[in-house]
This record gives sequence, C-alpha cells and structure tokens, in this order.
Amino acid sequence: MEAFKESILKLITETSTNLPPDVRQAIRIAKEKEDAGTRAGIALSTISQNIQMAEENISPICQDTGMPTFIINTPVGANQIQMTQMIKEAIVEATQLGKLRPNSVDSLTGENSGDNLGLGLPVIHYHQWEKDYIEVRLILKGGGCENKNIQYSLPCELEGLGRAGRDLDGIRKCILHAVYQAQGQGCSAGFIGVGIGGDRTTGYELAKMQLFRSADDTNPNPDLAKLEEYIMDAANQLSIGTMGFGGNVTLLGCKIGAIHRIPASFFVSVAYNCWAFRRQGVHIDSNSGEIIDWIYKEDQTETNQEESAPAVEVKKEGTREIVLTTPISEEQIRELKVGDVVILNGLIHTGRDALHKYLIDHDAPVDLNNGVIYHCGPVMLKDANGNWQVKAAGPTTSIREEPYQADIIKKFGIRAVIGKGGMGAKTLAALKEHGAVYLNAIGGAAQYYADCMTQVEGVDFMEFGVPEAMWHLHVKGFAAIVTMDAHGNSLHADVDQNSREKLAQFKDPVFK
Repeated sequence: MEAFKESILKLITETSTNLPPDVRQAIRIAKEKEDAGTRAGIALSTISQNIQMAEENISPICQDTGMPTFIINTPVGANQIQMTQMIKEAIVEATQLGKLRPNSVDSLTGENSGDNLGLGLPVIHYHQWEKDYIEVRLILKGGGCENKNIQYSLPCELEGLGRAGRDLDGIRKCILHAVYQAQGQGCSAGFIGVGIGGDRTTGYELAKMQLFRSADDTNPNPDLAKLEEYIMDAANQLSIGTMGFGGNVTLLGCKIGAIHRIPASFFVSVAYNCWAFRRQGVHIDSNSGEIIDWIYKEDQTETNQEESAPAVEVKKEGTREIVLTTPISEEQIRELKVGDVVILNGLIHTGRDALHKYLIDHDAPVDLNNGVIYHCGPVMLKDANGNWQVKAAGPTTSIREEPYQADIIKKFGIRAVIGKGGMGAKTLAALKEHGAVYLNAIGGAAQYYADCMTQVEGVDFMEFGVPEAMWHLHVKGFAAIVTMDAHGNSLHADVDQNSREKLAQFKDPVFK
C-alpha cells in the first residue's frame, strides 16, 4: 500500500502541474484563432507561458487546486478502506509539498484544516470492474469555474432565448445559456460537461464525468455528437472570449451525456471547467501498487512546445502600457482607461472573502491608502530558513467581493483592485467616485504571477487559513489590464451586453 500511496502522490503532482496533451492542443488551436495583439491574444500568450512555467517548476498551474475528486475502478476484492487511507496520506503530503493549496474549510466555523482533509474531503467514488488492475482518475476543479456550474429544470424561460422545452432543442438552449452566464468569471475559454436527465445529484455527477472524456473524442450517440458540434460553433459566436475580454474563442470543448429520468423531472446540468483543465488518470498494478501507464499522456513531447515569449511584449498597436509603482495617486489612476496594460511594481496586499468581511467592521493591520488589493489566495511554503515563498499566485474570481468592495474602496482609499472576471455596478460607481480602477489579471496564470513576486514582507490573519490570509507582497513587472476605469467604463458590462445580444440569434429552433 505504500507504493500505492506514492503512485497517488505522483498522480496528484502531475494533475496539478502539467496539463494533458488534449487540453494543450485545444489551447493551441484557440491561440491560432486570435490576433496576438488583441486582449484575448495577450491572455492566451500569458496562459501558454504559464503552462510551460508550471511544468518546468513542477508547481501548480493555478493556485486554486480545488476539491480533489477521484473516480476509481477496482478489481473485486480490492481493499477500499486501505486505499482511502493511502489517498488521504498522499493528499496531506501533496499539500505539504505545495502541489495542493489547503482548501478544506469547515462550513460552519470557517476554520481551514490546513491539510485538505475534512468531512467529505477528498471526494472518492469507487466502482468495481472485472479487470485485474486499478484505474484512478483525478480532477482538480477550482472554485471559480465550480461556481459557474448551473442546472436547469425544463421547461423554463431563458434570458435571450425564450422558452426551453423538454426536447433536444430545449437542451440546446440551456447549454448555450450556461456558456453565456459564465462570462469571464470561470476563466474562459473553458470546457463544459453536460448531463441530461437523472435527478439533481446524479445529473451534476454525470456532467462532471463528461469532463473525463478526451477533448477530441466523438460522442457515440449521433444526436449528442451533432449537438456537441453545434454548441462548439454557436458558443464561439458569442464573442465572450478568453477571460471575458471579447474574442473569437469562448469554448474549448463540449461533452454531453444522457441518462434516464423520472417523468416529473427533466434536468440539464452543466459543469463548467476553466482553461486550466486539470484532470489526469493512471492504471495501477493491483498487486504492486505501481503505475502501469498514464491515461492522458499520449504524444506529450509534441504538445509541450509552448510559446515562451513574455506576454506583455505582445501589444496591439495603439494599446498603452503604463508602469505604476505603489503607492499610487488618484491623478495617476484617473489617467487610465479601459484597455490600458498596467505594469505594477511595489507593495500589494492580498484579500479574499474572509478579509473583506472583516475589513467592513475593523481597521486594516497596514496602511491601505493609495494601495492595491489583490483578490488572490496563494500557495505558500516556507524555505529552509523559515521564510515564506510564493509558489503560485493567480487571481481569484472578484464578483464574490461585490457586496463589500465599494465600501472598502471608500473606507481605506484603495486605488486599484486586482482580480479576474470583473465586478458589478456598485463597485464601478465607487471606482468613479473615489478614483480607483479594476485590473483584470489572467485567471489561472499562477506561475506567471508568482514569478513577479520578489519578496513576502509579511502576513496577517493566518487564523483565516493560508488562502484567506492577508499577504503583503512586493511585485515587479506584474501585468494586468484595466477593464473597469475611474470614468464609469466597464469592459465586462460591454462584453456581457454584446454576448446577450448575440445569444438572441439562437432563439429559433434548430433540432426538431
């Protein structure tokens, strides 16, 4: 069983740090479809660079390593109790090594266990089969894309698409709406798994299981194969684009499965997955516990040739690049406009859900006036000298902080908020009133941004857990794009409106 534990640790490490070849190929094709000088092109260049850096550093592609979910097929007689114990030990070790971020939080107390274990974690689904080896598949699905999962109960009315009935055309409308509602908050361009039928639980499970299919396979059901092909074409006409910046590629893959249901219920469940599509699998010898082979590793050498040029060097003619050093004045902020690329140097402070809630009623432990808040929950490890090192540090989804952000900008004199996916009308109004901007960093690019962090000055609120603590970080060459400025302009609102208008063109029936 010790060998089995080591095999699981290798699987976790590989899944967290190295995208499989079918996913790399989908990203490469997307990159070829975008002009390198557009915002989407810049984002895809950063993504490509980040993929390569994660592989070389053997560090997480994205800092949010999600809720580890294992699908395991075992021979009859395999000791699942021992296997579960070894998986838990491998999870703890992977967390200690910085391959996983400590993500297990008590839902009632908010306490982080620190080792990714807890009630219900990790998620393990066992199935028996007649083969004589063990198959283990793992998916690490971050919270940003998990939050954009959605389930529909047919019939229903859908914004822009009208009535969706209990038929294949109603299913079509639900899937298109699911892509639309994700916008850039799920780190588009993304993949979707769709489950048709079942109950609310089995429908979502079926949807997530579709994400284990290869990105380039063909559905054995001809009707579903046709629907998958249609969705790929139609979704990419919505022009949501990478990170919700607008562009030609919004969806990288669509996989659909169907199971039976009861007459009263007709669910369409959609599992959205970001571009950092971290799933891998192994076959394990049931006697030795050693890995026999990998499931998603074919032609790895061919697909590893990622572009290594720094993303910020790829600029559209006329795009402004502004270098700012903290603290930042209001005058500097009001000179910025949507589309500007900001290169940030100096001290910034991370802040997520727990910190924003705390700051509403309390003072900050540091002076935030003219400062920068980064929506980020990094992966942090101490070196041999006891000093904190940033192992992964991409942005988290910002919309969760919408109830707090405007008040915090006003209270503390914040000049810039960094995150991904954009924020709402209340924050936009506060940016205009108080002289601040929203900077959209590239979601999932955890290695790219960790490389920009030169020093950890300190940390507060470790009682919140590593992801939710307030880290004080010195950065150099931290690149992000102004998507909400101090003049009332929001790229996110513009893309949402544009994609909603384009969604309406798919209202008429297609499948009868």
